[in-house]
Amino acid sequence: MQLGLIGLGKMGGNMRERIRRAGHTVIGYDRNPDVSDVASLAELVDKLEAPRTVWVMVPAGAATQSVIDELGGLLQSGDTVVDGGNSRWTDDEKHAAELGARGIGFVDAGVSGGVWGLKNGYALMVGGDKEHVDRLQPIFDALKPEGPYGYVHAGKVGAGHFSKMVHNGIEYAMMQAYAEGWELLEKIGSVENVREVFRSWQEGTVIRSWLLDLAVSALDDDEHLDRLRGYAEDSGEGRWTVEAAIDNAVPLPAITASLFARFASRQEDSPQMKMVAALRNQFGGHAVESAKE
Repeated sequence: MQLGLIGLGKMGGNMRERIRRAGHTVIGYDRNPDVSDVASLAELVDKLEAPRTVWVMVPAGAATQSVIDELGGLLQSGDTVVDGGNSRWTDDEKHAAELGARGIGFVDAGVSGGVWGLKNGYALMVGGDKEHVDRLQPIFDALKPEGPYGYVHAGKVGAGHFSKMVHNGIEYAMMQAYAEGWELLEKIGSVENVREVFRSWQEGTVIRSWLLDLAVSALDDDEHLDRLRGYAEDSGEGRWTVEAAIDNAVPLPAITASLFARFASRQEDSPQMKMVAALRNQFGGHAVESAKE
């Protein structure tokens, strides 16, 4: 299958490589000419055979809207656009309507896998009409992990990004729990090897997870996280999750508290946020701030 891919950053670049390894043709465009296969969106569309499929992997909000607007003027009826970035689900309905008026299909795909996706595959949560989703199945199969799990057609347009948003909200709370436990262990003098306590949890316990594995990896790099500042950004999806909970009267005390803890990290050097920052760097390659001398 042939695919146009817009945005070749930390995730998009690896996705291009994984899809190519599965035997598909990928034509990529990025503002960075060093990684781009073509010089413009117009050239990308021109090189694709109809019916075209274009996958967008750019930051949510204005950047995505700009790309959608440009594609709307370049693509033709029967083509399909996939938004695989972290867009807000309410934007998906708007984009689907805008493109649908021109006969262009729209699919939203929540993508999880971070910098490890090239090797391990990407978990995909997809929203959109069945006819559009089915047409893209070979690409989804190339990106997903091996085995029966890691892909779901979650429902209508917006369902993919809504599911990914909730996934990220849960991720916030899990990271916060590991961070709080780590800080408490570090405070107690009788616990002399906190890193090995974390490592011992990797097998045979109910809290084992990939995040725990990444926490151990971070502690192997910097045993007491002394090189990190206790500061963690939020991607926006934690906020959207809490807002959706308010709109639907669903109590989310753990997820809400984990979001607020990140806000607190920007007011002082938080030990817990050192672990959260380390985890975000491990799974997603997100930037960290060094501790001040």
